[in-house]
Amino acid sequence: MANLDTTCVNAIRVLAADAVQRANSGHPGLPLGSAAMAYELWAKHMNHNGKNPKWANRDRFILSGGHGSTLLYSLLHFFGYGLTMEDMRNFRQDGSLTPGHPEYGHTVGVEATTGPLGAGMGMAVGMAMAEAHLSAKFNKPGFPVVDHYTFVLGGDGCMMEGISSEAFSLAGTLGLSKLIVLYDSNNISIEGSTDIAFTENVQARMAAFGFQTITVEDGNDLEAIGKAIEEAKADKEHPSFITVKTQIGYGCPAKQGKASAHGEPLGDENVKALKETLGWPEPDKTFNIPQEVYDHYKEVAKKGEEAEAAWNKLFADYCAKFPEMKELWDKFHAPVDAMSLLNDKDFWAVEDKPVATRACSGTMINRLKDLLPNLIGGSADLAPSNKTDMKGAGDFAKGSYEGRNLHYGVREFAMAAIANGITLHGGLRTYIGTFFVFSDYTKPMMRLAALMNIPVTYVFTHDSIGVGEDGPTHEPIEQLAMLRSLPNVNVFRPADMAETAAGWCLAVTAESTPTALVLTRQNLPQLAGSGKAALRGAYVISEAKNPEKMDGILIATGSEVSLAIDAQAELAKDNIDVRVVSMPCMDLFEQQTPSYKEEILPKAVRARVAVEALSDFGWGRYVGLDGATVCMHGFGASAPANLLFEKFGFTKEHVADVMKEVLKK
Repeated sequence: MANLDTTCVNAIRVLAADAVQRANSGHPGLPLGSAAMAYELWAKHMNHNGKNPKWANRDRFILSGGHGSTLLYSLLHFFGYGLTMEDMRNFRQDGSLTPGHPEYGHTVGVEATTGPLGAGMGMAVGMAMAEAHLSAKFNKPGFPVVDHYTFVLGGDGCMMEGISSEAFSLAGTLGLSKLIVLYDSNNISIEGSTDIAFTENVQARMAAFGFQTITVEDGNDLEAIGKAIEEAKADKEHPSFITVKTQIGYGCPAKQGKASAHGEPLGDENVKALKETLGWPEPDKTFNIPQEVYDHYKEVAKKGEEAEAAWNKLFADYCAKFPEMKELWDKFHAPVDAMSLLNDKDFWAVEDKPVATRACSGTMINRLKDLLPNLIGGSADLAPSNKTDMKGAGDFAKGSYEGRNLHYGVREFAMAAIANGITLHGGLRTYIGTFFVFSDYTKPMMRLAALMNIPVTYVFTHDSIGVGEDGPTHEPIEQLAMLRSLPNVNVFRPADMAETAAGWCLAVTAESTPTALVLTRQNLPQLAGSGKAALRGAYVISEAKNPEKMDGILIATGSEVSLAIDAQAELAKDNIDVRVVSMPCMDLFEQQTPSYKEEILPKAVRARVAVEALSDFGWGRYVGLDGATVCMHGFGASAPANLLFEKFGFTKEHVADVMKEVLKK
């Protein structure tokens, strides 16, 4: 059997090498070096079932070094996930199921979209946190219905990226013992030996974070790798970090141990030499896998089928004994009832007094916590400012994973990746919070959320120069335009409590789109006419006296909507009749019918002014060549907010004057 194991490891290597060579593009080094640890894990230590890739209690596996995607594709092929040999032949080709980096939702069995190094490490921490919370919520004595591991494999590049340190620091603090990291340590990066830039003691760093650290000296020693994985599982107090010392490009004489093995095809002759070195039959043939390999993988895969069958029986008995938990389980795993939320009067209730939209958001979170028992979230050490705390819901911490308030510490980048992992795990809806200016730190992982079509919610507060005295370092200017440029993200900047309710309604009912809620620090008035219409992205919040013959349109978002309404009244003194449009979400407005968009912004009315205390980038599509903007063109200043709004022209008089200038054109 040992020899057959080795043959099956080498099957991963030759299939990966052939796929990269046929595409004439890709990264063969990682699959060749990591094949043994991947095989040992998938064949002997991981509960998974290719016949049901969405089995709720499966172990999760993330390839953080996503450039080595042919490793994962080969595993999915051999373990019966439906990835065919033709799919392997079409590696990196248009429309194939084997793109250059693994893509969640595109290829069955891919748990997360990876590519940016370190991202998979952060998402793995999120998956482990989700498992810990759900197990604390649902497990009963004798019924461990949530009981699985999260495995993540990455290399030196993943360990160099700061996001990994952020995420692992939190994982160690939380004692996430079901998290097991496999470190493909080959001391090679694109520029050569890692010694030119990376000489730290990685194991000491991980131990300092609170991980159990284990080292396997020979990356081809299946027995040693297996013992290390079992040792990791045996530790019930700490996450585990297994260093597996490998050789990049293993088995290819001309490339083994060299940087050139990393990101380019081996070459036809070198692929042949690889197969000869490995003792592979008929080395001149490509995509040639002996039947005994498939037979063995099929036999090994039965273990996963049996594990799921045993769990299915356990879960059926659990549901019979605890019907109230079955009801709760179904609620956790079902979409939010959008119509029920839309018709919930208590959720939409508004306090008729000036309130900051960050505080409105906090109110909505606490209304939602009772409606959505699977809502979990937190902030990057800013919950009192972001208003993200769920009152009475407890803190998620080591030893008390049932808590729903997450404390990320000052780790925005990892926080956003962890939120992706929590969402990808399934069963939970999550939100994260920070100051809007620090959305820059979350943006790479927001991009992955949008790419993966997962509905993470981002609570971004202190949304403009209204931050005031903290000054330009904390006053977001360009961030709104940045987020609006992201495909598949609903960026929602509400004007009052009713619009904030709409934003949260949008966020928690979304099934495939992240939502960014952009909220004020300063109090805002409650506006007549605001409400559910905000769910269309833009609507008339204050109509012109004569809509058929109006002179112009003021368009505003967030804190500037009330300013636009005041400017409307100012213009009326001079018999200038304008409409005010609140546009909390450009993304939603663009999804409306042409007739609705024409109704709100008639093409015939070319005198338009957009008012927003952030960058004017992106407003051109709505104000056109004849219109204008009252926006920011610099980085703000340090002073009380009311003085800054006046200093930068956010007054009713200035907005009115700008409209008058537009009307002169």
